[in-house]
Amino acid sequence: MLPGVDDQTWYCGSCSEPHHGLPFSYGSPAPAYWRPELEEDERSVLEGEICVIQAEHYFVRTRLVIPVLDAGNDFDWGVWVSLSRDNFRRMLDKWDTPGRDSEPPYFGWLSTELPAYDVPTLNLKTNLHHEPVGTRPHIELEPTDHPLAVEQRTGITTERVREIATLLLHPPA
Repeated sequence: MLPGVDDQTWYCGSCSEPHHGLPFSYGSPAPAYWRPELEEDERSVLEGEICVIQAEHYFVRTRLVIPVLDAGNDFDWGVWVSLSRDNFRRMLDKWDTPGRDSEPPYFGWLSTELPAYDVPTLNLKTNLHHEPVGTRPHIELEPTDHPLAVEQRTGITTERVREIATLLLHPPA
């Protein structure tokens, strides 16, 4: 996971040291199903915003946005979502098309395991929503009782952002 940073100083719950810039975003470089040996497979590709595995599994990089109730900005998980072949092709066809944000959402499966949750996040049902050209799509989780879905619906506090930062920047041994 790679951090995104704002201008806040916070004290880490793990090392008790001050850190400059509380991260309000983390991103995964690849879907959970990507393996290094796939780099040699001519039917597989991992690029900045898309991934295809063995010409039969299709993924796009998206944002899962969570409101932070006591801050002036949202928290973003940079995640991957699998799409059907038809929706993946349609998404690529619309990638540089102005007005693509008026497209109906595409169904997909969350394809990133987020370590800040005690229950798996892989394969949660999503709806992918286009944004204007130049902006990464965002996803909306199915409204279940999964902790991630609850956080997306109800929001989190800056304290929760600190907990996530502590876990991801100083993972337990």
